[in-house]
Amino acid sequence: MRILVIAAAVLALAVASAQAQMGGGRRQPNEGGQKADNKPKVDEKAYKAALERIPESKEKYDPWSGARPPEPGKKPK
Repeated sequence: MRILVIAAAVLALAVASAQAQMGGGRRQPNEGGQKADNKPKVDEKAYKAALERIPESKEKYDPWSGARPPEPGKKPK
């Protein structure tokens, strides 16, 4: 009898954790689909406009400049 109770408790814990990972399945499939279709078009236009506003840099950026010794012809910053 004791083994049966322990097996039932282990099975209940396993089922509860599996249900928590699956999310319960209570979402409605058509609720958010229409709103998501319009938003990426607006975001894409804003992204391209933001890229056009970035000015071109005159000198190349070197993120490793502090890790390397300076070149002989250049002054350290």
